[in-house]
Amino acid sequence: MLSKLPLPSDPNVLVGHSGSDDAGVYRLSDDAALVVTVDFFTPIVDDAYDYGRVAATNSLSDVYAMGGRPLIALNIAGFPENKIPPEVLGEIIRGGSDVARDAGVSILGGHTVNDPEVKYGLAVVGVVHPLRIVRNAGARVGDVLILTKSIGTGVLATALKQRALTPEKSKLLVESMTQLNRYAAEAMLAHDPHACTDITGFGLAGHANEMAEGSGVTIVLRSASVPLLDGARTAVEKGYLTGGGNATRRYMQDKVRIAPAVDETTATLMFDPQTSGGLLIAVAREQAGALLAELAANHPRAAIVGECVARQETAIVIE
Repeated sequence: MLSKLPLPSDPNVLVGHSGSDDAGVYRLSDDAALVVTVDFFTPIVDDAYDYGRVAATNSLSDVYAMGGRPLIALNIAGFPENKIPPEVLGEIIRGGSDVARDAGVSILGGHTVNDPEVKYGLAVVGVVHPLRIVRNAGARVGDVLILTKSIGTGVLATALKQRALTPEKSKLLVESMTQLNRYAAEAMLAHDPHACTDITGFGLAGHANEMAEGSGVTIVLRSASVPLLDGARTAVEKGYLTGGGNATRRYMQDKVRIAPAVDETTATLMFDPQTSGGLLIAVAREQAGALLAELAANHPRAAIVGECVARQETAIVIE
């Protein structure tokens, strides 16, 4: 679809839709560029306030993944008029507003349309130095990959919708999805990252594939090192699977090699679509220890989950 659209000809467009980057970047001067992104989705949790928090956190994440600092945002909402009390929409937007305030972002307004299904998110504008943009296409052979959050939100959210998740695990799920990537991005920038992306709808394997393809390397994911949310394996084993994860796995069947020793539950989680997931950061091996130490305070589950090697037959190897 996007291949039929003309690419921007403005030389100030530093990052457009020619690749798989998380946000667009437009140069204002030699020292400043805008980072722009938009994201919204249907409810993933039952509580309206928490839904607003999750959606806003997810929307801001793309700016952090580019090494930027979000500044302002606009609400985007679809809402079924006369079917749900307006107070519910108020709670959704209040949740988004509280997250934006915690991120130092000002919400200037927005737009709402009558829609049979509730939708909410943000259009976000941030700033980055043109020479410090972190793209998802700069990983180098020898780099290690650090993941800053546990995965499993997709299958756990599916279990939640089936009322099969305990209150304790539901709380942990919401806490993960509402944790800003702000501090992870700040720590990353202090350690010369070569590439970064946030893990969202295509899962860990899908977004790692975008990084590998853009960088011309093969990424080896060490599945035993990937941090998992409590209950994620059980959710898979009980059949709470996602359509998105299955679709990504089918799409990647010729792009990934899964070692025979990797069990099916683990393989499924590598493709699990994440909502407001963590950052996947490619850094030189000698920088990894210091970055993990700096991440420990706010991202205690951050871990080295793989490495970049010379290009092989597939872009991704899961071991």
